[in-house]
Amino acid sequence: MKTNPKLILFTVMLVGMLGTIGIALPYPVLAPYFIDYPANELTHFMGIHPKILLGLCLAIYPLGLLFGSIYIGALSDGFGRKKVLLLTLMGSVMGYALTAWAVYQESFVFFVVARFLTGVCEGNISIARAIAAELHPHINRTKALSLVYAATYTGWLLGPVLGGFLMVVGVAEVFLVAGLGMLLSTLLVWALIKKDRSEDLNDTPFWVAIRSNNSLTLLKNPEIKPIFWFYFIYSLGLNAFYDFYPVWWVDYFAADGPIIAWATVSLTAVMILVSSTLVARVQSYYGEIKAILVGGLVLGLLLLIQPFTGFVSAFVIFAFIGGAIALTNGMIPSYLSHCFGHLGQGKVMGLQTSTFCITNVIMASLGGPVSIIDSRWILLLGALLVLIAVWWMWHHRHSQYRLLAEQAT
Repeated sequence: MKTNPKLILFTVMLVGMLGTIGIALPYPVLAPYFIDYPANELTHFMGIHPKILLGLCLAIYPLGLLFGSIYIGALSDGFGRKKVLLLTLMGSVMGYALTAWAVYQESFVFFVVARFLTGVCEGNISIARAIAAELHPHINRTKALSLVYAATYTGWLLGPVLGGFLMVVGVAEVFLVAGLGMLLSTLLVWALIKKDRSEDLNDTPFWVAIRSNNSLTLLKNPEIKPIFWFYFIYSLGLNAFYDFYPVWWVDYFAADGPIIAWATVSLTAVMILVSSTLVARVQSYYGEIKAILVGGLVLGLLLLIQPFTGFVSAFVIFAFIGGAIALTNGMIPSYLSHCFGHLGQGKVMGLQTSTFCITNVIMASLGGPVSIIDSRWILLLGALLVLIAVWWMWHHRHSQYRLLAEQAT
């Protein structure tokens, strides 16, 4: 019996939301656990400063996500979307279970291994988006993808809230709940998504398939390098904020999980609102380049102010930061697709994802030692990097306008 495309889309949206909730659940948990909780073997491994250990834990997940985002899409092309999605979802379940076990055992080594495994497996979000795109012509491709993205944003909103409030039950229990969400996703995929036809890997050797889907090969094209370097520097700054604003809340306001969760709500709710209502309108009136420059400049200035705000005003600043992030982030993939989509939409979007993951690893690794001095310094570094990225884009704006004009003709 043929599966209803709307049911498939609903399943993919639910999987995307549950998966993102699982990713976002630990964010308001880790900073208080490492900094404020009583010392244990995990948070004081080998006598290393807890903030350095926190930085390593923040870095290892996106490192795994980087590997997953590079390879999992290629594997799904060869073995089939459903099969690879099911395997990676089960891997995520195991990763969260191992993370909870590591917390119970107070084992830093197993905690890091579990976070890496979970990150690798959760590179499967690209498969869910591919399934949504392949529902065309039954469901318009743009509509399907926008709904999947909306579900993902909802997951980023709900995840920190649930994590912050579940922390009172226990840190390990937060990861167990995330694992249950991934288990539910596995059952939904198994029951509701039909098996798809896959390519014959006997005709396409495994490593050849991997290399052909490697988005980093796009960097051989000199025209993509200006926007790549903008996004690289911009992502370094953005990840400095993402990874260490919970540390700032703990250091300066003695914030617990629920408070950090509400700060994340003020950030993410505005991101959803701006993404769903304003981004397309701004793009149609001003174009991607102007919107990127204005959005990035506003974001950099807000990040510069944020470390010096008070407790109440910080929530307001976070809301404006969310709007600036949504505006800038919404324009970047639009620009990349517009100018370089002819090189392969999957590869172009993969390059964006890989770049974000690489910068997350770098900033999480460097930010821990810097935050020991003062957590404001890492946030100010992030602001400076965003402003440098805006300057770089401004310096190369004429070549970017030329590319847009060429694609319009």
